[in-house]
Amino acid sequence: MSPSGDGATEVKISPDKNGGFHGGYIKTHCLKSEPPFSSSSCLSGTGLNPFQDSEKLTRVVTASAKGFSIGAGIKGGLALFSILARLRRSRLSSTRKTEVFSNRKAIDLAIKETLSYGIFLGTFAGTYVSVDEIIAYLGGHGRTAKWRSLLAGLIAGPSMLLTGPNTQHTSLAIYILMRAAVLASRCGIKSKRFGKICKPLTWKHGDIFLMCLSSSQILSAYILKQDSLPPSYKSFLNKHGGKNLSILEGVKDIAGGLPLKNLEAIEKFYSSTGVDIKLDPEMKIPCTMIHGNQSCSAHVVSFFLQAFKRALPVYLPVYLIPALIVHRQGFLKRPCDIFGKGLLGTARSSLFLSVYCSSAWMWTCLLFRIFRWFSNWRGPSY
Repeated sequence: MSPSGDGATEVKISPDKNGGFHGGYIKTHCLKSEPPFSSSSCLSGTGLNPFQDSEKLTRVVTASAKGFSIGAGIKGGLALFSILARLRRSRLSSTRKTEVFSNRKAIDLAIKETLSYGIFLGTFAGTYVSVDEIIAYLGGHGRTAKWRSLLAGLIAGPSMLLTGPNTQHTSLAIYILMRAAVLASRCGIKSKRFGKICKPLTWKHGDIFLMCLSSSQILSAYILKQDSLPPSYKSFLNKHGGKNLSILEGVKDIAGGLPLKNLEAIEKFYSSTGVDIKLDPEMKIPCTMIHGNQSCSAHVVSFFLQAFKRALPVYLPVYLIPALIVHRQGFLKRPCDIFGKGLLGTARSSLFLSVYCSSAWMWTCLLFRIFRWFSNWRGPSY
């Protein structure tokens, strides 16, 4: 340590591999009137205290602000689209007074949820970064690099309670868990210890295999066990599944080998759409029940077009709102590029969902026909 002419002190200090310090020179501004070995003055100058270092404090504040803006922006944007859809429906409805009252409640709930989600993500991000910086300061960046993020996330996790102590967010928690599993699998692929266990994840079409397993569970629950689904996800599937609940009940009865007890409800539904059909109580293949007088191939095409129209309003805010929030500075510089990517993402996701739902009904018809053919097959004739 040696004094310099400008009232500063040169301290021989530099980071070692364990997060400690030795060697090298940096200049710290300690007042001449203070004792030469004053720890408080010199530590603040070297930036060892994370909350006296403006850069680290800025990181905490920035993370909190970004977390709040992302949470409030996404939740508020989705709520805004939902409210606009409700207002559009209320204009076409005859029960105006009831609709106005329910719309006010929906707006109040949307504002409350927007703020609570913003506070949740802002607190989560701020707590995570704060704990991360504190642990790094106390234990050193190098020595704590492998585990401090785990502890910081564990401490920040309870901030989900800010969305409402009496509200369960099982779906959100499971989604975050699945994202964590994806990150863990990527680390496992690169690990020497777990590389062999995670080897199937590197297969060329391993993601398609996982998608097929997930779809088999989702679609079977959608038709056979709707009460096992969360209300919001159940509503999502019923909307994009594109079929009246009476039709789903009929398909469920056929799949379970049960007597068809709601054929009148299905016929009444088709009659309301201008289609006159008469269903056979002894039917074993639900094609007529699923798509009326249409052929299976014509139904797939018409359903795909309808499904694509239903999917566009869902994915448009999902892509555009985060783009406006996360890339707000870039949007001002190159709006066409970011807006174009948002529209492309919207189109691709809408195409995926519409093909997914269309193929689900196509395979429903096809598999019923295949299994029916096998059940009637008496073996090869000689």
